[in-house]
Amino acid sequence: MMTERMQVIAPAAWQTRLLDRDPQLHIYVCGIGGSGLSPIATVLLQMGVRVSGSDRQANANTARLAAAGASVVTTQTAANLLELPASERPDVVLISSAIAPDNPERQAAEALGLPVVKRSDFLPALLAGRRLIAVAGTHGKTTTTSMIVHILKQVGRAPGYIVGADLPVYGSAAAGDEPYFVIEADEYDHMFLGLSPNLAVITNVEWDHPDCFPTPASIRKAFMQFVDRVERRGVIVTCRDDAGAEHLRHYAYTRGPEWITYGMDAAADLRAVDPAPTPDGGYRAQVTQWGMPAGDLLLQVPGQHNVRNALAALAAASWCDVPVDACLDALQGFQGSARRFERKGEAGGVTVFDDYAHHPTEVRATLAAARDRFPNARIWAVFQPHTFSRTRNLLAEMAASFDDADQVIVTDIYAAREQDDGSVSPAALVAAANHSAMRHISGLDAAAAYLAEHVQPGDVVITLGAGDGNRIGELLLAQRQGQV
Repeated sequence: MMTERMQVIAPAAWQTRLLDRDPQLHIYVCGIGGSGLSPIATVLLQMGVRVSGSDRQANANTARLAAAGASVVTTQTAANLLELPASERPDVVLISSAIAPDNPERQAAEALGLPVVKRSDFLPALLAGRRLIAVAGTHGKTTTTSMIVHILKQVGRAPGYIVGADLPVYGSAAAGDEPYFVIEADEYDHMFLGLSPNLAVITNVEWDHPDCFPTPASIRKAFMQFVDRVERRGVIVTCRDDAGAEHLRHYAYTRGPEWITYGMDAAADLRAVDPAPTPDGGYRAQVTQWGMPAGDLLLQVPGQHNVRNALAALAAASWCDVPVDACLDALQGFQGSARRFERKGEAGGVTVFDDYAHHPTEVRATLAAARDRFPNARIWAVFQPHTFSRTRNLLAEMAASFDDADQVIVTDIYAAREQDDGSVSPAALVAAANHSAMRHISGLDAAAAYLAEHVQPGDVVITLGAGDGNRIGELLLAQRQGQV
C-alpha cells in the first residue's frame, strides 16, 4: 500500500512575511534600546509581528518596548540565542551599526544560520508599498522630520513615521494607517542608501562621521547616491542656503525628479522673508512661494535654523496635500523634540537646556539661538565632544563654534564606538579655541559640581553633545534643588 507523500512547503522569506504582517514572524533586535532600532521595534510591534531583543543596559526605550509586548533582555550573550528551543528561534536578527562582528549574539545568530541584517537592508521590506518621505542631511534631520509628523498629525492624518527622538504626545515611531511614511534618513553607515524615497528632503551636506566617511568627498558621494535613489517621478527638496545641498542640486537637477528649494536666499522657491526672534523666545518670518505671499510662519522654537527646518517641513507636508495655511497653523504648536534645545528645568534662577548638537555647525546654531532667546543672560555651554575621530578631524571648526557662549566647559570625549588612540584630547580643543573662558573638566560629577559653585541667578546652562553629557544639567538641577 502506497502512502501519500506529504507536501513540503518552503518557508516564506522573512521579507514577504513582513510585508504580509505575519503574526508568526519573529524578529530579534540586537541593540533594541538604541535610538536607531527602538523606533523600528515600535513599528514592528504595531504591525503585529513578534519582537524580541537585547541591549547592554536597560533604558527608557527597553522599558517602553517591554510594556508594548516585546521580550527584552539587558545582556548580550550567545546564550540568548543558542539556548532557545528551535521553535523559538527568530526568523531574522536585526542589528545596529554599533554591533561589531565579534558581538556574541551576532556570532551566535550566524552560527545558527539565521539571517543577520542591518537597518539599510531591513528598511526596504519594512517600508514596501508606502509613500516614503525621507529626511536627510548632516544637521536638522530630527527636527525637520518631527515637524512633518507634527503637521500631518495635527491635520488629522495617520502617517507611519520613524524619528530619532521622542516628540511630545506622538513618541518616536508609529506604523501608521495610511500610505505616507516619514523617516529620518541617517547617513551613518550608509543607512539612507537602503531607502527609495518618493520625496527626499536634504537639509544640508557637510563633512561628518569621519570614521565612516574619511574625506569630505566621500560624504558628498554618499549623498549623490541617495539622490539617485529618489523615484524618477518624485520630488527632491533642498536648502538653497547650503553650499553642499546646492552642489547636489547642480549634480542631479536634470535627472528626473522635480526639485524644490527653500531657505532665505532670494532665489529659493519657498522662502522665509525678514526672519526675527519673538519676545517669547520663538521665531517668526513671512513665507513666500515662488515669489507670492503664502502666509506668516510663527514658531515656538528658537533659531534661524529652525525657520529653515520649518520651510522644509512645509514643502513635504504640502506634497501630502496639506494646504499651506494649515501647515503654518500647525507649526505654531510645534514644541520641539527630545534633546533639541529641550528645557530641562529651572532651579534657583538658573535655567538648564539640553541639545544634541555635536558638530561645529550644530553647536554654533544652537548657541546663536540661545543668544537670540536670552540676549542679556550669561550663557554656559557645557560641551561633550563626541568620538575621537570627529574631534580630531573637525578640531579647528569646533574650537571656533562657541562665540555666543560666555562660559564654556569641555568634558572628556565620549568614545561611543571608538577607542582612544591618544591623537586628540579635550585639552587640545581648549588650546585651539580663542575663547577667554573655556576650560576642560574631567568627569560629569566634577563638571556639575563646578557649575553648582559658579552659576548665578539669571544664568542659562546648555549641555551639548550626543553622549551622556546631559546628565550634567540634571545633576546641576538636583544640586540646586537640594536633592543631592
